[in-house]
Amino acid sequence: MKEVLTRPKTGYYMNKDVFGARGDFITSPEISQLFGEMLAIWVISEWRKIGSPRPFQLVELGPGRGTMMADILRVFGKLGVTGDTLEVHLVEVSESLSEIQASNLCREHGSAAESDKHPFYYRGLTDREISVFWHKSVEQLPEKFSVIVAHEFFDALPIHKFQRTSNGWREVLVDVDPQDSQKLRMVTSSIPTPASLLLIRESETRDHIEVSPSSGALMQFLAQRLEEFGGFALIADYGHSGDKGDTFRAFKKHQLHDPLCEPGTADLTADVDFSYLKKAVGDKLISFGPVTQHEFLKRLHIDVRLKKLLASSTKEQQDELLSGYKMIMDEKGMGTAFKFMCFFPSVLAEFFISHPVAGFYPET
Repeated sequence: MKEVLTRPKTGYYMNKDVFGARGDFITSPEISQLFGEMLAIWVISEWRKIGSPRPFQLVELGPGRGTMMADILRVFGKLGVTGDTLEVHLVEVSESLSEIQASNLCREHGSAAESDKHPFYYRGLTDREISVFWHKSVEQLPEKFSVIVAHEFFDALPIHKFQRTSNGWREVLVDVDPQDSQKLRMVTSSIPTPASLLLIRESETRDHIEVSPSSGALMQFLAQRLEEFGGFALIADYGHSGDKGDTFRAFKKHQLHDPLCEPGTADLTADVDFSYLKKAVGDKLISFGPVTQHEFLKRLHIDVRLKKLLASSTKEQQDELLSGYKMIMDEKGMGTAFKFMCFFPSVLAEFFISHPVAGFYPET
């Protein structure tokens, strides 16, 4: 997955705009402005709840076109959160996408020479004087209080696939088809591999599982940062709680596609195991969720925001708002397919007993 999606010259994400109606898939922020606005409200709510630490950096992992961040910053501006309080840091490996993001977010932007002192390759400035920095990895992020958001990021990180057989667990690998050297095929290893020996729990009851060590390592790094410097994280993605198995798939032109056919021309994805992310952070962080996208947005009063927007919109705008709302809230589609989970430093565990995290509990 890493090779196909992020290879520097030929990777799927590296040289083109893959999002939206003309691309291969569409995301909630592209469908409705309400999505990013609700996330902005959630971030501000939790930030204020723990004392409004200043300054803070808002970090997004894999920002797509920058649409969600633009919606978040618009709400921040209305609530008085400006460049005096905030910096934005985007983790993006694709320089092509970073230019698209910069065009959507900044009034001025350009390349920057990376160095130990300045570990970013691109920078910009928004209309509200908020500085924006682009990094190739989370390790380059400044060591300070951070609010981290990741929407449809973890589902693109590489996985190992395993199948239970009569001889025990075996890894599912990609091989060249012996009948046609131009084609690839899935094969089950005949012997145990290092991954099958290291990554599978003895208590595992499923017959097919997917494990993402990259996701685990990333969560461990973020846990260390949040514990040491403060902050919190919100993750939204396709996912489950350790009960699904074979979810690896590809999308091309908004349709399911053979992931081994024409690598680099389609998006590859696998459902996120939220229980694995929770396990990875150990006792450094406390977690809430996962809850469905429908539940999360409903509890943040997305309906109230929709009603306000409809009251000041044209008929055409109303139709667009209602269509987007229905799609992201659909309990037979995106509303339940996507889950939200958040993480805070464990030192706040007792605090949240009396100050519940917004969006993760029904209102009483």
